[in-house]
Amino acid sequence: MSLEKIIMPKLGESVTEGTINSWLVKVGDTVNKYDPIAEVMTDKVNAEIPSSFSGVIKEIVVEEGETVAVDELICYIEVSNGSNSVNDSDEEIVQQTGEVPATAAEVDNEQSMKLRYSPAVLKRAAEHQIDLTDVTGTGIGGRITRKDIDAYISKGLGKSSHSKVNEEKAARQINQTLSKKDIEIPVTGVRKMIAENMVRSKQEIPHAWMTVETDVTELVKYRNEIKDDFKRREGYSLTYFAFFIHAIARALREYPEINSTWAGNKIIQRHDINISIAVAKENELFVPVIKHADEKSVKGIAREIFELANKARSGKLTQNDMEGGTFTVNNTGTFGSVSSMGIINHPQAAILQVEAIIKRPVIIKDMFAARDMVNLSLSLDHRILDGLICGRFLARVKQLLENINEQTTTV
Repeated sequence: MSLEKIIMPKLGESVTEGTINSWLVKVGDTVNKYDPIAEVMTDKVNAEIPSSFSGVIKEIVVEEGETVAVDELICYIEVSNGSNSVNDSDEEIVQQTGEVPATAAEVDNEQSMKLRYSPAVLKRAAEHQIDLTDVTGTGIGGRITRKDIDAYISKGLGKSSHSKVNEEKAARQINQTLSKKDIEIPVTGVRKMIAENMVRSKQEIPHAWMTVETDVTELVKYRNEIKDDFKRREGYSLTYFAFFIHAIARALREYPEINSTWAGNKIIQRHDINISIAVAKENELFVPVIKHADEKSVKGIAREIFELANKARSGKLTQNDMEGGTFTVNNTGTFGSVSSMGIINHPQAAILQVEAIIKRPVIIKDMFAARDMVNLSLSLDHRILDGLICGRFLARVKQLLENINEQTTTV
C-alpha cells in the first residue's frame, strides 16, 4: 500500500484557488479513480473534484468552507501496489511498544510529512502567532492539522494577531447591539467567494472612474420597431444590452490597451475580446463570458446572452463558459441605476457599467427635446490605463451607440 496526495486542481485559466463547498466522501470511504470526492467553488464556476486514484480516503486535510490554492494538498488516499507507507499493523506496534519499524527512507519521508502544512494551518497559525515547531501533529506522519492548531489555542497558547484582535473586538461590539429579531446569516458559498475577490480587487488595483452621457434615442426607436418581429422569428428577446456589448466590443478592437491585464513587471494586451457579463441566480452571481464578441453580430450576441442566462439559472454553466474573460460589462441599468462605480473583475483592466436608459429633456440647438439618455460608467486600473486612452475609448463607444439606426445597423 502507498499513501498518495490529492491536490486542488486548476479549474480555469485565471483561477488560482478554490473553496471546498462540501466533501462527498469521508475518511475510510473507498473510491475509484475519477469518482467525485468534493464540491469546489471558485470565482468562475462550481465544480466537482474527481479522485486521482482508486483507494481508501485516509485523511481529509481541508475542511468545508476553507479556501485552498491550486496544487495545494486537500486529502490523502491509500492505494494498493505502492510503497513507502506504514500499514495498520506497523502503526499498532508503534503505539503499543514504541518501536519504529521503518527504514531510513521512511523516517526521512515522515519528517518531510511533518513539515508540510496546509493553507488552513498556516493561516490559523499566523492569526494566532503560533510557532508551528511548538505544535504536536496528530495527522499522518505527524503532520499538523487544523484540529491540532485549535487544540493548541484552546489551551491558552498562542497570541492573537493585531488584525484578529480587531476583528474579534468588532464582532463583540456588533453582538452587543443585536436584538432578538436580528437574523444572523453565515457568510458561506458564493457570497464568501465574491467578498474575497472584491477585497482582493480593491486592495491590489488602484481604481479610477470616468462616466460619459450618451444619447441613445435612435437606438431605442430602432429596437422598439424590430423587437416584436425579432422575438417571433428567433424565439428570444433582442435586448438593449446586446447593442451595448456589440458597440463596446468594436471599440475594444480599436483601443486594445483597454483589453489588458497587469502581470507584475509587464502588461499583457489580450488579442481575443472576451466579454464577461454578470448573470444572477437567486442569491448567486455568475460571470459567464461571450467569447470573440467583436466577431459577432448583434443577433449573435443577443442569442449568447440568452443561452448563458438560461444555463446559469438552470445550473448548467460549464468551466469553459466562465473562463477567458478579458473585459467586463455590467448591466446595472436593469435595477434602475443611473450612476455607479463597479469594482474591477480581477485581473482585468476595466469594467463598464451600462446604466438605465432615462427619457429626459436635453438642450439641442438651444431648444429642449425629449431624449433617451444613458450613462456609461468605466472603472479602470490606473496602473495600466489613464484618462486619455479611457476618454477616447468611451468617446468611441458613445459615437457608435449614438449612430445606431436602421440605416447603420443590421441585426
